[in-house]
Amino acid sequence: MRIHELKQRLREAGAGPSHEQRILRLWSHALPRNSGRRLPASFFPSSLLAALPSIEAELAGLARIHAVHPGADGSERLLVALADGQTVESVLLPRDGLCVSSQVGCAVGCRFCMTGRDGLLRQVGSAEIIAQVALARMRRPVRKVVFMGMGEPAHNLDNVMEAIELLGTVGNIGHKNLVFSTVGDPRAFERLQQARVRPALALSLHTTRADLRKKLLPRAPNMTPEELVGAGERYARASGYPIQYQWTLLEGVNDGPEEIEGIVRLLCGKFGVLNMIPFNAVEGVAFSRPSLERCEQMARTLHQRGVLTKLRHSAGQDVDGGCGQLRARAAEARVVPIRFAQLSEATQFQT
Repeated sequence: MRIHELKQRLREAGAGPSHEQRILRLWSHALPRNSGRRLPASFFPSSLLAALPSIEAELAGLARIHAVHPGADGSERLLVALADGQTVESVLLPRDGLCVSSQVGCAVGCRFCMTGRDGLLRQVGSAEIIAQVALARMRRPVRKVVFMGMGEPAHNLDNVMEAIELLGTVGNIGHKNLVFSTVGDPRAFERLQQARVRPALALSLHTTRADLRKKLLPRAPNMTPEELVGAGERYARASGYPIQYQWTLLEGVNDGPEEIEGIVRLLCGKFGVLNMIPFNAVEGVAFSRPSLERCEQMARTLHQRGVLTKLRHSAGQDVDGGCGQLRARAAEARVVPIRFAQLSEATQFQT
């Protein structure tokens, strides 16, 4: 189901704008129909009251939690079963965050990611995305939603943008607390600029070398690292939110002096932050993570040279934390900031 289809059904059942907003708010917050000051019988037209049970049953049937895997860091990795039997993953993060999936599988085929191994199986509908949020809110508060789970949001723009608009309005998520993560796509940058709800943006950079990026992200749109950072900088200035540049640290691949120089060249002075995430081991993948000492040294060097850098650890690494691993197993960012001496005002990133 798509959100616009749900809205159409509500209108056909006699819902006005205020009725529609209330139903969407209650659904996205996982609240019962009788929540609020006014009881439905005194507020909703009789035709809508008659139609609601079947609509609510269909919404409840969009997704269910198939398995819960709690992590030692307070995260919970949820394996979510969709109505057609496909599964996706959501992750409840520390500090009221939620990571949601936008596709079953992925077409980008990142070499270090489990999700893309089977390619793209299907898109996740906008209502199914909201259903992931509702399921999570049944377990704990959710005040931040990041589109960093299974799939490439830029390849499912209509559904993702519908979900973002709902979450940023009746879903009561602050716009800067909605994070659209992408490998980069000109269509996505254009669409985000025009959106009613403009989320924060996370860009999967991973390397400053165009040739290496093609190898690591073989089916990503043909944007060089320079083009990607340029597009990100324009969006950051327009939206007012710093870009989150994502960098999965791979031992002997993108953790050397050449990459440090490239990062300084590309990101020094930009309105953004570099998130360095040590590789989360994936069975059958030939990459490995650098030592903690190497990761800390790289982050420290970049920070000292004017690039705001945070070393992050994926939430739930003790419960198959990498995207797609839990789903694959079923089928067969505690954040750790690096504390350094404060940079001078001239080189501080805005946050």
